[in-house]
Amino acid sequence: MDDIFTVFQASKYCNVSPKTIINWIEAGHIIAYKTVGGHRRIKKSDLEDFMRKQGIPIPQEEVVDERKRILIVDDDAIIVETIVQALEEEQYDYELISAADGFEAGIQVNHFRPHLVILDIMMPDIKGYEVCRKIKSNEETKDTKIIVLSAYLDDEKFKKMREYGADLCFSKPFPLPQLKEEVARLLGMIQ
Repeated sequence: MDDIFTVFQASKYCNVSPKTIINWIEAGHIIAYKTVGGHRRIKKSDLEDFMRKQGIPIPQEEVVDERKRILIVDDDAIIVETIVQALEEEQYDYELISAADGFEAGIQVNHFRPHLVILDIMMPDIKGYEVCRKIKSNEETKDTKIIVLSAYLDDEKFKKMREYGADLCFSKPFPLPQLKEEVARLLGMIQ
């Protein structure tokens, strides 16, 4: 798998934008295939052949670009699926998993080590405030970004969530384009 690049990884390798890589693939300049989920993948050897023909310098040191891991915590399966689908459409090649309750979320935070957690604050078994507080008070997970979702978010709850460490809060129903943009911003994909 080390010899297969995502569009995002290929763009870093060539030092161009992901859109440029997509344009080169669509124009037939780079050989690529699509996964079952519709994501483009490029063999390293095919990319380097193209780079040599175009005079694009091939990096001497390996470009290691760790995929950003996102944990989505919500007991509503439809909301989880909606967020997963929206983020899978992005060019950033996020690694996504979900948890349906606070207990599972705790296990996944320790095991999966997400860079970002999208968290419903009102779940049956545990309050999102507590999950937020535990993530931010742990030395190993304190830098994890947290986006809070709630159907009942007023200014007071928003303020409380910020005190517990939430980086951003959205009221349900939330605007998907804005959520996608904020995820990319918090993970440093865009300025």
